[in-house]
Parts: sequence; C-alpha cells; structure tokens
Amino acid sequence: MNRDNVLWNNFFRDSTIFGSHELLFLLGHGGSDGLHAYVHSLDAAVKDMKLFVEKVLADNPGLPCFCFGHSTGAAIVLKAVLDPKFEANVAGVVLTSPAVGVEPSHPIFVVLAPIVSFLLPRYQISAANKNGMPVSRDPEALVAKYTDPLVYTGSIRVRTGYEILRITTYLQRNLNRLKVPFLLLHGTADTVTDPEASKKLHKYASSADKTMKLYQGFLHDLLFEPERDDIVKDIIDWLCCRVHGQVVQ
Repeated sequence: MNRDNVLWNNFFRDSTIFGSHELLFLLGHGGSDGLHAYVHSLDAAVKDMKLFVEKVLADNPGLPCFCFGHSTGAAIVLKAVLDPKFEANVAGVVLTSPAVGVEPSHPIFVVLAPIVSFLLPRYQISAANKNGMPVSRDPEALVAKYTDPLVYTGSIRVRTGYEILRITTYLQRNLNRLKVPFLLLHGTADTVTDPEASKKLHKYASSADKTMKLYQGFLHDLLFEPERDDIVKDIIDWLCCRVHGQVVQ
C-alpha cells in the first residue's frame, strides 16, 4: 500500500470475515521508512512483497492467500504472481485500478525519464503530473484522504515515475503469462491509470478464472467513491466464492 486512511481501514475491517489480513507499505509511502514518495526500484518492492507473503503464509499455515493491490500496488502484485514459484502460493488476486497502462502528460517524459532518473532520481517534476487530476467523485472522501499526513500530495519524483513506466511496460509485454485467478476493477473515467490497459489484461491473461468489472464514470480511487460499499461487496462476494469453492467457470 502507499497510504493509510480510515476508508481503507474500513475495507480491511469488512474483509476480516476471511480471517487475518496483513498490510505491506511500499518503501517511501504510507508508514514505511525512506524519502516520501521516492521509489528507487519497484523490482525491490516486488521482492519485498514475495518475502512478506512467505512470512504471512508461514504464520498462517493452511489458509488460502489472496493478494490485494491498488494502482501501482496492483502492478507490484501482478509482477510478483508472474513468478511461477510465487504464483503457486497464491489463491487469487484482487486488482483495483491497476497500473498496467499509464500515460505521461507529454511523450517527452518517456524519452527523458531514463536519463533524468539516473542523474536526478529524487527530483520532483510537477509537469509530469496532470494538473487537477481527479481521483474520486466524493468531496468528503477527498478531504479525508488529503488531510491524512501519510498521504503524499507533492509532485512525482523522477525515479518513481520512471519505475512506474518500467513496470507497466514489462506487464504489457507479459499479459499472457498471468495464470492466477483474479478480480479486476476499474473506473471508466480513471485518468491516472488506463482502463483500456485493464481490458487488455483481462483479454490476454491466460487465467482460467478471471473477472473484470468496469464502473461507468468512476474515477481512480474506487474505494473512495460514493458507491464504495457496493465495490467492497463485489470484492467480498468474489473472495467468498473462491474461499468456499463455489466458482462457476
């Protein structure tokens, strides 16, 4: 995760009907160590996730493991489960607004990112952000989010942006390698991550059990939208079917 917030806490509270849940904060985000919003390597984040899940499984033997990821967190989950050894330990994944496709505000950033991220990795570049990019249609939820001291509201750091571009490029080249059961949720009006890329993921993934739900007019932070209770129900219903072995192919 890259943030902590009462709305996320409510989701995880509701999901405790399945047993224990564990949270992993991305380095530099939320309550983790490191320079705020600086990610030197998302490959390192993938490695950390694998080690974290190994520990969770060791502490909870016999329980099925489901991984949840949002936005860049979903991209990390996806890259992790492309590893067959790790995939074997995961019963399924839930992905909200996954960063399978992102579009910089100008194509020049794609060209310059590798160079600038090497020379000035921690530099914050405001032009890389789309000004006023909306993430929720609920004003109160936005206040709750942006008044949380653990939520980063500054400009994106060059290295972090480059790492996001790198992982999305990797995922788009390896969509057909995905075999784990997954639930993919995306708002059609999302301007942060591309819902069309999610459609490609659903289309080309090799998973026998794959479900996609597109929410018309919804924005990036689905669990901050006014209809978040319905979205949480969709997630819990999907998990219940797989935990209790009631999947209909």
